[in-house]
Amino acid sequence: MDDIPPVADDPTEVGAALRLAVGRIARRLRQAHAVGDVTLSEVSVLARLDREGPDSPGSLAELERVRPQAMATTLAGLEERGLVSRRPDAADGRRAVVTVTDAGRKVLADRRSESVQRLGAVIRAEFTDDERHQLLAVLPLLDRLAERL
Repeated sequence: MDDIPPVADDPTEVGAALRLAVGRIARRLRQAHAVGDVTLSEVSVLARLDREGPDSPGSLAELERVRPQAMATTLAGLEERGLVSRRPDAADGRRAVVTVTDAGRKVLADRRSESVQRLGAVIRAEFTDDERHQLLAVLPLLDRLAERL
């Protein structure tokens, strides 16, 4: 935590410090995964499909805030590895619906488990009980922030 500068009450400074800290955590967790593993965008799409159910490529692109072409590339990679499946929409045969497969759910669970284990080990070894309670207390605020972005 020595790398994170002290933060004043200025919301811009709070935002900058938060972006730095969250970015470092995400990078370190990503670096721990094997080369050739699913990308962050692929994990995000798999998690969304797992959480919210089947969806169209266009809707996924909008929800993930990427261009449709970028989503098409992401979905093609996932489909090629059998992590998602695509079928025509029953209501509109011109539209496709993408669903996470059992293999996709397993990849997601394995990745979550690995990240959670790594986070848990560091939190257990490096943080006091009081610090762990502080981390837990801030989670609802972080969730609310994520929802508003």
